[in-house]
Amino acid sequence: MILSIETSTTNCSVSIGSRGSLLGYKEVNSKNFSHSEQLHTFILELLKEQQLSTKDLEAISVSKGPGSYTGLRIGVSAAKGLAYALDLPLISVPTLLCLAKQLEIQKGVIIPMLDARRMEVYAEILNAEFKSIREIKAEILDENSYKKELETSEVHFIGSGVDKFKRICNHPNAIFHQDCLPSAKEQYEVAEHKWQKKIFEDVAYFEPYYLKDFVAGR
Repeated sequence: MILSIETSTTNCSVSIGSRGSLLGYKEVNSKNFSHSEQLHTFILELLKEQQLSTKDLEAISVSKGPGSYTGLRIGVSAAKGLAYALDLPLISVPTLLCLAKQLEIQKGVIIPMLDARRMEVYAEILNAEFKSIREIKAEILDENSYKKELETSEVHFIGSGVDKFKRICNHPNAIFHQDCLPSAKEQYEVAEHKWQKKIFEDVAYFEPYYLKDFVAGR
């Protein structure tokens, strides 16, 4: 019985799964980042809907990044607090992998990308089996981005960074999946796999994968 938390973007999402099946989820996409107000309410509501209590939980999973600095801090702090208070193992799940798992493709590659600043995105390249074939990078998009991949196969772009790239890319092999954000729905599957292998984090020392240093706005 795993409680999964996703707060790396504007989407505040929580799910519960058990024995390989997703039991339920709650989420809301708010441009105002309502995570601090919504997250714990969603957890309590979801437990109640499933007629469960915190005593039924066996692990806590959380999206580890990259993504919004503030969003990641809120999600990871909540997950660590729950794991510590309930004496449960903590599982971290790569954000871009969960985003990619919203797609099912037979050929080509998937490039999940999250919006950063200006023309910058956090992106990774995965094959049809969701194996990483290029590590996560913070990169500035231009007309030549992903030229090698686009010349050799279909490329599926997904995530909040897609709108940026669609404006400057008109390659026939580019397939854009817009309005998609990481969700706790897909996170459960990855967390379940890590649970089976007993791949857990140290609750005291685990930190989100920010990829870049925090830069304060005005």
